[in-house]
Amino acid sequence: MPVSAPAPASGAAPSSVVAPTAGAAPAPAPAPGEAPTPWLPLRTLTHATAAGPVAIPLDDLDPYRDLDDPVPPARLDDDEAAEWQRIFDDAVAILAGAGDGQGPGRLDPALIRAIVPCGRTALTPPAPPAVAVSASSGDSFGAMLISRPGSPLALAETLVHEFQHSKLAALLHLFSLLDDDREERFYAPWRADPRHLTGLLHGAYAFTGVTGFWRDRLAEPEHAEAAAYHFALRRLQSRLVVRTLLTSARLTAPGRRLVEGLARTLDRWLRVPVDPAALSRARTAASLHRTQWRLRNVAAQAGPDGILRFRPDRGFWPDSRTHAFATRPAAPRTPDEHLAAGDPATALDGYAEDLARDPADPRALSGWIVARATLDPGHATRRPLARPELLQPRPGG
Repeated sequence: MPVSAPAPASGAAPSSVVAPTAGAAPAPAPAPGEAPTPWLPLRTLTHATAAGPVAIPLDDLDPYRDLDDPVPPARLDDDEAAEWQRIFDDAVAILAGAGDGQGPGRLDPALIRAIVPCGRTALTPPAPPAVAVSASSGDSFGAMLISRPGSPLALAETLVHEFQHSKLAALLHLFSLLDDDREERFYAPWRADPRHLTGLLHGAYAFTGVTGFWRDRLAEPEHAEAAAYHFALRRLQSRLVVRTLLTSARLTAPGRRLVEGLARTLDRWLRVPVDPAALSRARTAASLHRTQWRLRNVAAQAGPDGILRFRPDRGFWPDSRTHAFATRPAAPRTPDEHLAAGDPATALDGYAEDLARDPADPRALSGWIVARATLDPGHATRRPLARPELLQPRPGG
């Protein structure tokens, strides 16, 4: 995204940017008797390297730091800026724990060109491990917009995720990787809505990096439980999307080489042993997301060509289950928690009670379908799991 100037090679802070950037209209002159607008130094996140300190802009001032229209400066207060530095230092330490080698999920923080804080989180960030907002643009390599997360681990994962998007965007500027008609009709396991092929490619590339990030955490005792779940979940979801891309017949020769490389990496990671309980929760969470996505998006009747038709009433829905299944609940109460705890029978009863109150609730129906398939993984449950939209209550009955 078009945000700040590149970070300097030393620890010196960049010039202030309250004044307009290139191409912007000049600032209006102050009214008679009015004090001029002060020039403020751009805040930075200091990162120590072997070659010396690097100052990464923490850009809260540039009017072109957003993804859409120009926005006014939103100066962080001193406490907020200090908290950004603290959590960034801890995130960098996590990234350094993987060593200096190259590979998916590895990131040298000195390559980050700018971080744009999104929103004013004050001293109370979202609960770990949530990151409410993160985004990047192919027009500004290495810059990323992030709301301050609730933990250094979440920030480290987000830095890897967004930098993956930057790398792929650079490749897309250099090479034609796919012939995309831009029609949004494909399932992406990390989205609430159907996606086009370019979106799928971005997701596959970014989440392959995220998968590598969690693989590096498997050997770290303080992160091992979360890492086992997220590694198992993201390798499964990423491989599904890679398969969609490879069977689309839309990849160019360079694009096919890239996606085949992702497939080889993910296939190798699918053979990495993972704690069975974490693996089971990851598979369940993946099934829940796909089932709920189809219930909320897909019309029961496909087109004559077999292509999915989408519900006219579909809309955004929050994916609260992906992180909820990361750990085994100690004292399960809800149907989701019983399912995450490995008790599908109790979960099935709970979902049935929810459906008795609202037969059209896609969250409860997706849970019921997955819990039933977990209890009885036979032919009778495979079809509803594959085509759950066929169980959607029809209007009038």
